[in-house]
Amino acid sequence: MTENRTPYPVRVDASLDAPLSRWLWLVKWLLLIPHYVVLFFLWLAFLVVSVIAFFAILFTGSYPRLLFDFNVGVLRWSWRVHYYGYWALGTDRYPPFTLADVPDYPARLDVAYPERLSRGLVLVKWWLLALPHYLVLAVFIGGGLWLGTRSGTNNGWDNGGNAGVGLVDLLVLIAAIVLLFTGRYPKQIYDFVMGMDRWALRVAAYAALMTDRYPPFRLDQGGTDPAAVPPGPTPPSSPGAPAAAPPAPATTPR
Repeated sequence: MTENRTPYPVRVDASLDAPLSRWLWLVKWLLLIPHYVVLFFLWLAFLVVSVIAFFAILFTGSYPRLLFDFNVGVLRWSWRVHYYGYWALGTDRYPPFTLADVPDYPARLDVAYPERLSRGLVLVKWWLLALPHYLVLAVFIGGGLWLGTRSGTNNGWDNGGNAGVGLVDLLVLIAAIVLLFTGRYPKQIYDFVMGMDRWALRVAAYAALMTDRYPPFRLDQGGTDPAAVPPGPTPPSSPGAPAAAPPAPATTPR
C-alpha cells in the first residue's frame, strides 16, 4: 500500500549524478570560495528582507512578492551550493551564480507563494514553534539551523563557529570515502542524506516566514520530493467550500 503523504509547499528535488569524480570532493571547498563570498552578502540581504517581510505580514497578512522571490532565490542558490558541496556531494557540476531556477541543474528548490499568512503566527513560529525542529536539526547538521552563511569551508548552515559534527557530515564523509575507493556513491546513504537535507530546508523556509504550514516530522528520502506541491501561488482556503468533483472518465468510442 502506498503511504498517503500530505503535500508540503516547499519542494526540494535532486538527482544523483553518475559517474562522480573520485577525488574532486577533496577540493570542492576551494572551488566554492567564490560562492561563499557571494552567499555571505546574499544572506545579509536575506535577513534584512526577512525583517521587512515580518512587519509586512504583521500589518497586512501578506508577504510582498518581490521580497518572497528574492528569499526563495537565496535558499535555492544555497541549496545548489550545498548539494555540490558537503551537504550531499551529489553532483560535480559547478553551481550557477543565479537566484533563478535552473531546470537542468541536479538540485532544485521552490516554495509555493502564499496568498495570505497569519498575522499572529509570524510572532512565534520562527522561534517558539520551530524549536522542536531545531533540536532535530542539531542532530542532523550539528549545532542547529542558522539562517546564514559563514566564510570558510564549512557548510554555512551551522550555528556559529563551535558547531559540532552532525549526522549529515558523517554520512557524507562515509560516502566520499566509498566514492574515493570504489567510484560509486552508496544509494542508501544518498537517500538518507537527502531526507535530512529536505527536512532542514523545509524548516528554513518555515522559519523564514514563507509558509504557515508546519513542517512535518517526516524523513522523506530520495532525490525526488515525494510530498511536494508544484511551485506557484497557494490559493487561500475557503471554509465550507465544496471539494472539486473528480473528472469524468474518458469513454472509448466503439
